[in-house]
Amino acid sequence: MRRKRHLKAVAALSAIALVAACGGTDDEGDDETSQEQTTDEGADDGAGDTGDEAEETEGSDEAAPPPADAPADFTLGYVLPETGQLAPLGPPQFAGVGLAIQDINDAGGVLGAQVPDAIAGDEAGQDSVAQASADRILGEGVSGIIGAAASGMSLAIVDRVTGAGVMQCSGSNTAPTFTDLDDNGLYIRTAPSDALQGPVLANLIVEDGWTNVALVARADDYGQGLADATASSLENAGASVALNETYDPNATNFDGTIQAVVSANPDAVVVIGFEEGEQILQGLIEEGFGPSEVGVYTTDGLRNPDLANSIGGGDPTVLAGLKGTAPASAENADFLASLAEFAPDLGDNTQFAPQVYDCVVTMALAAEAAGSADPEDFKAEVVNVTRDGEVCTSYEECKGMIADGVDIDYDGVSGPLDFVDAGEPGKATIEIYGFNDAGEFESIDSVESNPAEE
Repeated sequence: MRRKRHLKAVAALSAIALVAACGGTDDEGDDETSQEQTTDEGADDGAGDTGDEAEETEGSDEAAPPPADAPADFTLGYVLPETGQLAPLGPPQFAGVGLAIQDINDAGGVLGAQVPDAIAGDEAGQDSVAQASADRILGEGVSGIIGAAASGMSLAIVDRVTGAGVMQCSGSNTAPTFTDLDDNGLYIRTAPSDALQGPVLANLIVEDGWTNVALVARADDYGQGLADATASSLENAGASVALNETYDPNATNFDGTIQAVVSANPDAVVVIGFEEGEQILQGLIEEGFGPSEVGVYTTDGLRNPDLANSIGGGDPTVLAGLKGTAPASAENADFLASLAEFAPDLGDNTQFAPQVYDCVVTMALAAEAAGSADPEDFKAEVVNVTRDGEVCTSYEECKGMIADGVDIDYDGVSGPLDFVDAGEPGKATIEIYGFNDAGEFESIDSVESNPAEE
């Protein structure tokens, strides 16, 4: 057992306030390598992409067919994972879209018209599939597209969506790349950037007493972005970064990555990945770098309640003590009850449903505020309806206030959005999760990350 040495976090992280415990991605890779990549994130997700950044962004430069005319009525499509390795993230996001449209229509629709069902499209973890889905939906002249779930898939389509003058909103993209994206004000997200998650993860590691940390991450926007944010925050807190290395998520084995960690001899390890991260965790355990010997941490891409059983092969205690972080939603029993009624087959699989619901409602409220279903008109309102006004918490309530001339501040089912000018949350609630001594998954705490208050 490596001995812990306690280190107090410096002021750069001390403003992160602990709040009440809560429950809680994003990126992915190529469908051909589904055995190496997983579900949950987010999905940075959050949240991530295919691991070949150049291929993704190159594909996004292709011109998409423009919509024939600006939409007269508010209509939506989505590009979300119906198939591929992130397919388990699809159902809660489909349900989030559908429930939002139902609630909007129950409140009279948008600009006096009912909103039709969203046009479905698959991202599938493949640029070509996601782009074909986006092109087909754009051809219908929609106001907005929800998705993609993976940051890499959003990067594959964002230029063609925003270039066509259509708004894109993701509830699970967390890669920092999107903050400074040249999107003409037409890309927004309700999931927080990993620039907010990284400091929380670093603070958790330091408060647990670890001082020499190795980070291994998928070689994509999600993995590299979150690793860099965490490494910077660790160093600001006085810890050492023994290793900050990315790996090819499409590799057939990860022996090189595992040996790099062993050679660095850290007292804590962070694995930022999807399903392929299970192989890395298994290899680390076999090399004596499991949670019983060092601190081991994961992020939203590996937030899987069944992870211990998957890796342990019948002995879930092999992950006892592992901890991780992931974007969290506000405790919202009413929303979860409505979601369960709308989509009873979801069970506990609700990740990113609140954020996707808020994508739909935010765009609809912006259209109401602008008096237009044309995203070129209502893009100026998406930030305004989420901050600096009178708080409202449902589409019906907010819509009525807009009709009365009130400047609104929509606090969504995922929590207060408070968009910054880039069209994303300026603060975030991050869940801390872990596996107890029996190897059982548990949500431990939630932490607010708000750089504006530091």
